[in-house]
Amino acid sequence: MKPDFDIFIIGGGINGTGIARDAQGRGLQVGLAEMNDLASATSSASTKLFHGGLRYLEFFEFGLVKKALVEREVLLKNMPHISWPMRFVLPYHPDMRFEGDTPTSKLLTVFMPWMKGRRPSWLIRLGLFLYDNLGGREILPGTKTVDLTSDPAGKPIKEKFKRAYEYSDCWVEDSRLVVLNARDAEERGAKIMTRTKVISATRVEDHWEIVTESDGVEARHTARALVNAGGPWVENVVREVARQNTSEGVRLVRGSHIVTKKLFDHDKSYFFQGEDGRIIFAIPYEMDFTLIGTTDKEHENLSEKPFATDEEQDYLCAFASQYFDKPVTRDDVVWTYSGVRPLYDDGAKSATAATRDYVLSLDDNGAPLLNIFGGKITTYRKLAENAMKKLTPLVGGGGTWTDKAPLPGGDFAVADRDKLVADLARDYPFLDDRWALRLIKGYGTDARKILGEAATAADLGQDFGATLTEAEVKWLMAKEYARHADDIVWRRSKLGLRLTKDQIAALDAYMNA
Repeated sequence: MKPDFDIFIIGGGINGTGIARDAQGRGLQVGLAEMNDLASATSSASTKLFHGGLRYLEFFEFGLVKKALVEREVLLKNMPHISWPMRFVLPYHPDMRFEGDTPTSKLLTVFMPWMKGRRPSWLIRLGLFLYDNLGGREILPGTKTVDLTSDPAGKPIKEKFKRAYEYSDCWVEDSRLVVLNARDAEERGAKIMTRTKVISATRVEDHWEIVTESDGVEARHTARALVNAGGPWVENVVREVARQNTSEGVRLVRGSHIVTKKLFDHDKSYFFQGEDGRIIFAIPYEMDFTLIGTTDKEHENLSEKPFATDEEQDYLCAFASQYFDKPVTRDDVVWTYSGVRPLYDDGAKSATAATRDYVLSLDDNGAPLLNIFGGKITTYRKLAENAMKKLTPLVGGGGTWTDKAPLPGGDFAVADRDKLVADLARDYPFLDDRWALRLIKGYGTDARKILGEAATAADLGQDFGATLTEAEVKWLMAKEYARHADDIVWRRSKLGLRLTKDQIAALDAYMNA
């Protein structure tokens, strides 16, 4: 009997949906089960950057940084609606001191003991030179020095900071990235099953027999290969679902973020260095807010939902206040979010030092089982390619293809986004500039499919507030797996920052009906 699927994937985060899309596009038949909503855990709780990881250079993670830097522009070109270039300002003061536990700091202590914890400017320039050149750049501009006494980026910063370095990375709407990978996989023929828990997976000679449960109903599936993309739950899937032994594991690290009232008026972001050796970002967010994060705290118990603790919020406020002229306080915080990053357990002494690289572990004793440990959002596409490199000899399939294939709605040039916004506002005069920008940033060229033949806002049906209309809700339910209000207001968008509790309840009632 031919199995239902060539590959069955457990987990609907970025790694699971990225592999589903890649494999389905190679001509294989793919099934994916996610026990909650897509991107409901780690993949919607990132700092929302496609970045090389500038600070990883201090840990000599050159290979990881290079892979990520090469990927930034590949990803940017394929999803210019949900990703865009961003400039980061790194303020510098010669008296700044840092915790000395990184390999670079230890070397400096040996060869330049008089520095006493200082990070010299030449070291930062060297790091940024490597950052500019390790991966090559076609679109993103390189590093430059900024005079904070005259540049707008210096206005909200303490007066003692006279100089800064400015470099490039990319923003990405992380949870939308997951949904669009899933949608593209499904449009190519994959079966995407959300709110479907895998109860068991059993090897039976040359295939897997998988039992799922959704809304109290059990179903059985068969597959030639099983991919465990469980993220923080990867060990649970290996041991409790697939009932296999493994010596590999993940280190669970909680990363928390705060969203504050808008702290500055320009469109650049900040890269702040802390005395404890950590870094945080302060990023323009959703037009009217500032995103600050992240923390690195061990998270021992997966049964406890991660949240930004009072201690973490105070830490981020105090950290940012070392740089901003006006102190950041808890009164400025309008929302927080937190996620658990499943870092590969490489035995590092601290959460900060643990590797951000991924490990793909293949057990091909009979029907193949591929376990995914670790990973970061910037390298998700390469992780999917490398997963298929391991699986293709066992299950077949064509060659690589995703490097030049835009995600749904992303079939336009990076430089044309502003034109798309202007054209949309022109052709649908009832849209104001902010509404048109939100639709293009979320849906790209698909925005016109949502708006259809509408001549007025009333033609889009019920108004749920904050420019969310019935036409958009119907699209999200039909095309993007949304089942409840939270799926829309916190993962398909961030309109939860603008909608009232009553408006969100009305949306939920509409969707449930």
